[in-house]
Amino acid sequence: MGNIMNETVLVLDFGGQYSQLIARRIREQNVYCEVLPSETDAETIRSKAPKGLIFTGGPANVYAPDSPKCDPEILGLGIPVLGICYGMQLIAATLGGHVAEGGSANKEYGKTNVNIDTGCVLFKDFSPENICWMSHTDYVEKMPEHFTRRAFSDGCPVAAMGDDARKIYAVQFHPEVVHTDNGTSLLRAFLYDVCGCSGDWTMSDFTERSIRALRERLAGSKVLLALSGGVDSAVAAAMVSRAVGRDLTCIFVDHGLMRKNERRQIEDVFGTKFDSKLVVVDAEERFLSKLKGVSDPETKRVIIGNEFIEVFQDEANKLGRPEDFYFVQGTIYPDVIESGAGTSGKGAVIKKHHNVGGLPEHIKFKAVVEPLRDLFKDEVRKCGFELGLTKEIVMRQPFPGPGLAVRVLGDLTKDKLDLLREADFIFRDEIARAGWDDKVNQYFAVLTNMRSVGVMGDERTYDYTVALRAVTTTDFMTADWAQLPYDILQRASTRIVNEVRGVNRVVYDITSKPPATIEWE
Repeated sequence: MGNIMNETVLVLDFGGQYSQLIARRIREQNVYCEVLPSETDAETIRSKAPKGLIFTGGPANVYAPDSPKCDPEILGLGIPVLGICYGMQLIAATLGGHVAEGGSANKEYGKTNVNIDTGCVLFKDFSPENICWMSHTDYVEKMPEHFTRRAFSDGCPVAAMGDDARKIYAVQFHPEVVHTDNGTSLLRAFLYDVCGCSGDWTMSDFTERSIRALRERLAGSKVLLALSGGVDSAVAAAMVSRAVGRDLTCIFVDHGLMRKNERRQIEDVFGTKFDSKLVVVDAEERFLSKLKGVSDPETKRVIIGNEFIEVFQDEANKLGRPEDFYFVQGTIYPDVIESGAGTSGKGAVIKKHHNVGGLPEHIKFKAVVEPLRDLFKDEVRKCGFELGLTKEIVMRQPFPGPGLAVRVLGDLTKDKLDLLREADFIFRDEIARAGWDDKVNQYFAVLTNMRSVGVMGDERTYDYTVALRAVTTTDFMTADWAQLPYDILQRASTRIVNEVRGVNRVVYDITSKPPATIEWE
């Protein structure tokens, strides 16, 4: 829908693992931002009229021939700039300074004591000795002309530098991570004191602007929406419904990959909530036949994405010509990022999302509309409340678009799916009974493709292992494993083994994101 914000800060991504976290932190300060590829030219930057620019970190050595660079004219646009880690080294190298290849004495990874010049506008809330999160070996040996050193550490002679006249600043450490004391205050100082932002990124303002933009774009058109029953598609449905009313038709596809009782819940909740038509399609046999014998998770995602579109096209044919319909998806920012579609394509593809990387080229709809594409998960929830949705809908457990297909490791069968449905229901039921459903952000069961020996009723068994997963997170870009009480895990394990035929072992996943993802596939 294009940029609908009054003010924007642009993040140039040089491939750092924290690039999207930087964007998230900026939005937390009520300033809208977009992430652009590092090779974005100066004219494109100028045309967007940003209030400020941030250069992210990255894994490359700035002096390497194939390392990512920026258009040097960007630094002459008069736009305030903040360089972080690799971004600092790039600024130094671009403006005539020198970056040296560090040795063991310069290597700093993790929490580091940094000496701070508190007279710098960025460090007004810092203490003279501040704990900062470092991740570097190379370092700025010589600053560019007109820059002043603003911080240093034992291994880094220039841990921060600034040119007050040009409003170009850079830090070797990462202020966006929680491990840096006062890191948020540094970002806020850059946004408000250096860039002069007013902070117009509020969810109520975004929601109203989005509705107006949708109403203008979709006026008089027929609209189809892929309603999965999850938070993202529900919020998208509410937003588009506010914009076009009865011109919206919501289509829910029961692909046989849903959780226990989910179809009934969706029909009960969404059949009466929206001022639009709800069409329920029973497509279990169709999907399972396409997925028969498929074990690779990426192939599963592509097959499911293709089949989704085919089903929607079939339903659209019953309502008119597909070419006359706009097609709405609940794509959100993490989907785009993890699919490698959020930047220049140099970022790692974590996994394809059926609504990003899995769409077929022959899509026949008039156009795809993604009203939530720029939002993180917690922002989607806030938007849902702004639209008047109930807590039951907005705080619904996240569920992947491919459903249980990516929670059954290996090939799919209806028996495996039914087994997982029961195990997953028991785990979620025990968490709810213990009052932990508001304390963890996502929790589910995974059916592994591992079988092991067990003993039940004095007889040998050789059955499946079920893995339980629960995490705490705010943005779903990073997550910690939830430290559930042992009694919850014990009750869940006992019930699953006793009540679910074919399972003789239960394990609990204690891996955070990163290095893992929240889902197993």
